[in-house]
Amino acid sequence: MDLNLRGKRAIVTGGSGGLGRAIALALAREGMDITLVARNAEALAGVAAECTAAGSTRADSLAVDLMDRASADTVVASSAGRAVDVLVNCAGATKRGDFFSLTDKDWADGFELKFFGTMRMCRALWPSLAASRGAIVNIVGAGSRTPSADFAIGGSVNSALLNFTKALADRGRTDGVRVNAINPGYFLTDRLEHRIVAAMNADGRTREAVESGLLAGYRISRFGHPEELGGLVAFMASDAGSYLHGAIVDLDGGATKGL
Repeated sequence: MDLNLRGKRAIVTGGSGGLGRAIALALAREGMDITLVARNAEALAGVAAECTAAGSTRADSLAVDLMDRASADTVVASSAGRAVDVLVNCAGATKRGDFFSLTDKDWADGFELKFFGTMRMCRALWPSLAASRGAIVNIVGAGSRTPSADFAIGGSVNSALLNFTKALADRGRTDGVRVNAINPGYFLTDRLEHRIVAAMNADGRTREAVESGLLAGYRISRFGHPEELGGLVAFMASDAGSYLHGAIVDLDGGATKGL
């Protein structure tokens, strides 16, 4: 399916690796120009080169820390008047741990990077997105709807982002900006790989045993492939998904059981 995204421009935060990289490459394959935003300049340059090889006419990057309150304005300034058609917010990992071991700083950092980073990017780029009748896709997380004891910060941040997405979508009806969110579940990324290896090292289990245990615990039949998330983002960003507005899509292999 041709999604008619060729020649349009997307800004992808968290684009230096993992799910952000997969999203950027999916949009690049549709012929979009890509601007990647993350902290690691070297990793960003590598993904930008991959985007060019995948089909982007122009792929560039900007190394900024979204915990810096001026970072979103820096992104806008770097655009030098270029149009923005799609904003994908995919930056931000929060600290896991026992509730009583988490500090105020852990909580503040979690909200500062993922929640406020997303909010500031949306606010700063809103005029450009309104001018292009563009779209925002917020990558949130299954923990927003499925609380767990060791993910109190992440679950709280993600739940707040779902509310924010709905609120911004209401404003988007007036300004012509579509706003949606995706809750990804358990995907084959470096982060999941680290968890698997840590479990193998901790108790001597085989990879197969660890993976089987995780799948059973999550009540899913397999892990997701990052390319599957990229494909959904491309659809949601395109005219083919133009009736999706204020939607929250669980892409988690059926892990979320609530309505």
